[in-house]
Amino acid sequence: MANLSNEPVALKGALVAFRLPNPNPQVISFQYNPQTLSRTLEVQSQASGDGGLGDVFRLTGAPVETIKLDAEIDAVDQLDAGSDIAAEMGIHPQLAALELLLYPTVAHVVTNSVLLSLGTIEVIPAQSPFVLLVWGPKRVVPVRISEFSVTEEMFDTRLNPIRAKVSLGLRVLSYNDLSRTHPGYSIFLAHQATKEAMARLAPGTTLSSVTGGASLGV
Repeated sequence: MANLSNEPVALKGALVAFRLPNPNPQVISFQYNPQTLSRTLEVQSQASGDGGLGDVFRLTGAPVETIKLDAEIDAVDQLDAGSDIAAEMGIHPQLAALELLLYPTVAHVVTNSVLLSLGTIEVIPAQSPFVLLVWGPKRVVPVRISEFSVTEEMFDTRLNPIRAKVSLGLRVLSYNDLSRTHPGYSIFLAHQATKEAMARLAPGTTLSSVTGGASLGV
């Protein structure tokens, strides 16, 4: 029978990772959406005083934005559902999926080791995955993981973690950080365009209502 409930479906926040040029993403959704998400924006401008008069108002690019959130992972639901993987490994697979966003692949490490043993003077460092934070349809941004910590809070009889909290620090990547040919460049532009469209819908007021009718002399 179809679900006749009028309640909206709760979306899951997620990290979506691409190992370019492979176009197939790895989607790591949050089991439980974090209760809070903190954001810090650092303006990028010519406010250092090195420029001429009026340069203090010139923006050199998008602000540097950092995002911090805590994601909870719990195997209880999977264990109640009779998951063989959860019974055998707890939440090791979910933690591994997140942690591997910080690692070069084993294949790349082995390849570089072979090249070095053959006398190759210079090897190419590993390329980290291209990661998007998807937090609803109005917030899809390219990010780099800058902080990562795990607190494992509960274990099964074989010491597999079955509950943990993962604290993530994410650095949003803007058009200041990416080349024009990188897909993240266009994604960030679309994110800013969405932000500008939403700003136009914000409730407004008149200047006279906050100045009492006095002129600001602008």
